[in-house]
Amino acid sequence: MNRRMFLAASAAVATASRPILGANDRINMAVVGVRSRGRSHMNAYATLPNSRVAAVCDIDQAVAERAVPFAENIQGAKPKTYLDLRRLLDDKEIDAISIATCNHWHALATIWACQAGKDVYCEKPSSHNIFEGRKQVDAARKYKRIVQVGTQSRSMPHKMRAIELLHSGVIGKLYMAKGLCYKRRLSIGHEEASAVPPGVDFDKWLGPAEMRPFFKNRFHYNWHWFWDTGNGDIGNQGIHEMDIARWGLGKTDHPLSVDSTGGKYVYQDDQQTANTQSARFDYGDSQIIFEVRGLPTGSESGLEQVQGPNYIGNIFFGSGGYLIVDDNDFQIFLGDKREPGESMKHSGKSDEPDTKAHMANFQKAMKSRAVADQRADILEGHMSAAMVHMANTSYRLGRRLKFDGKTETYGNDVQANGYISRNYRAPYIVPENV
Repeated sequence: MNRRMFLAASAAVATASRPILGANDRINMAVVGVRSRGRSHMNAYATLPNSRVAAVCDIDQAVAERAVPFAENIQGAKPKTYLDLRRLLDDKEIDAISIATCNHWHALATIWACQAGKDVYCEKPSSHNIFEGRKQVDAARKYKRIVQVGTQSRSMPHKMRAIELLHSGVIGKLYMAKGLCYKRRLSIGHEEASAVPPGVDFDKWLGPAEMRPFFKNRFHYNWHWFWDTGNGDIGNQGIHEMDIARWGLGKTDHPLSVDSTGGKYVYQDDQQTANTQSARFDYGDSQIIFEVRGLPTGSESGLEQVQGPNYIGNIFFGSGGYLIVDDNDFQIFLGDKREPGESMKHSGKSDEPDTKAHMANFQKAMKSRAVADQRADILEGHMSAAMVHMANTSYRLGRRLKFDGKTETYGNDVQANGYISRNYRAPYIVPENV
């Protein structure tokens, strides 16, 4: 551990015991990564009771500067601006950070924040690989921090009711959950390396990833489709449905094995990750099947279109029927005749109310200091994100993998274990000992 990390860790021990936020105390939030999803974070925190966006942080100076009037227009006060996360974490006025960066920064930002005595809201997937996810859990527990993951489906009333019914046995003994991520994705085309845009700190943007030339096609949003920075659509939109599938089946352990196949079909472009992918997770007494399709496709089992030509949701199968749930509603069908059972519509008009409700739950836990008050604690986020990483490892190796849930490795499979972590670029190293 270097001197800066040691001092941060020492400060965290002291701040972990600071006075608990009172019911009328204002929570000072800092949003890290404020381009698109980060703006949803700002809008939610700026409109929650006793909450404000006290700071914004981004490696792109123009993006950070545009975020200031955006937040000020909502809350009537300007947030501070930071271009370096480490300087932000030195700010004693900040109670928590909200991470909306690229996936490859999620774990390190979380760990640094915990060491600095800050609580954390981290977008999904919580990690870029399995090792990072476990280190996030370790850091949250060691420094007694509240760390919530942005799987906001866990704060959507109709989905909460659907899961409650599944756990009560409404469709009998569950034997399978199927998650669908049929989200239309257009080709990203091809671009050559170019100069880094003015005001962008590309070294900090790369962070833990290896150094490489700047490619516009690897930058804003399209970073999802490259292995260094993203996890494909199974780790982008798909992680939401993956988390719901595991939640609904009530699985708190890792699967015994995974088998994932697919490819990047039709397009000839720069994308590395699959645009068509299937994965099967074996739990012994049940299984989760997951499918990603970025190309034109139809629906399954009555799932309705959401967000344009997309079919995104989950189907749960039990001995007495099945349940379908998506962002619009849930519906139960019972027996061989598929007789309609209970149903419930989503009451919101967009994802904003769900984001806000999920962040309100996070801030409630910040005040109570009770991990149990969280709907999406970092451990839940890690367990679901690990499934994404397992599926991608199986896909990239082209074979079925057995998984040891106790060690969170692939046993003696040296080749597969090479994907558990990554070669980190100094000084952006996720430490073994947090």
